[in-house]
Amino acid sequence: MFKKNKHGIQIKTTEQLDKMRAAGLVVGRTLDLLKRSVEPGMTPLDLDAIAEKAIRDEGAIPSFKGYQGFPATICASVNDEVVHGIPTDARALREGDVISIDCGAILDGWHGDSAVTVPVGEVDAKLTELMRITEEAMWRGIAALTVGRHLSDIGYEVERYVKSQGRFGIPPEYGGHGIGTEMHMDPWIANHGRPGKGPVLEAGMCLAIEPMVNLGTERTRVLADDWTVVTIDGKQSAHFEHSVAVTHNGPWVLTALDGGEERLAQS
Repeated sequence: MFKKNKHGIQIKTTEQLDKMRAAGLVVGRTLDLLKRSVEPGMTPLDLDAIAEKAIRDEGAIPSFKGYQGFPATICASVNDEVVHGIPTDARALREGDVISIDCGAILDGWHGDSAVTVPVGEVDAKLTELMRITEEAMWRGIAALTVGRHLSDIGYEVERYVKSQGRFGIPPEYGGHGIGTEMHMDPWIANHGRPGKGPVLEAGMCLAIEPMVNLGTERTRVLADDWTVVTIDGKQSAHFEHSVAVTHNGPWVLTALDGGEERLAQS
């Protein structure tokens, strides 16, 4: 049995959080390897093979493979692909591309989920800035995961930061989620909204915070493969994500190798 609060949100014990951390570290180490592996000439399918081997070598299982029919270990979204891109070998990565890599793993029945956007070689300065803004927006959202604040404070902090940086699109249909014994659990977490709304954050909640930010419009569409989400205007997108536990000592970033200490100390 797993404890849930009155909103149906899973509340983890200290022991269960330790298991979530172990799963999160598998994901964190895999993404660290993938970031170092990205280079021009590789294909998304090459990266998928690296990810699957890394996860299985740690005794874990890829979360995404087979999930609702998804065929791969990672989501690999290139340039105007926002999320859920299916890795293929149809096109090699080129200098100047950006690729968002979303990765999940199951260890001892617990899930970790994280994403990064990586430049392929040298990229345009506007893309470097897009990635910086998206990652910083994620950390602003993570910093809101303190006991007593409200769920909507997360999206409020994400949106407030992105809007302070210029005209960017935040796709309203996509956001974060609860995580634990399943990859996607209640609650859904918008990347926008007003503060002070929704459930109060409690110690033991685990949430995946994942802003997606487009260089142009917020509008998107899904390709014929029923998975890949792309921007309507063809402009690039970035995506960052961490799985985070709410604790009485503040947010514990389960998928960050240092637990989020360095970045959270700056907030």
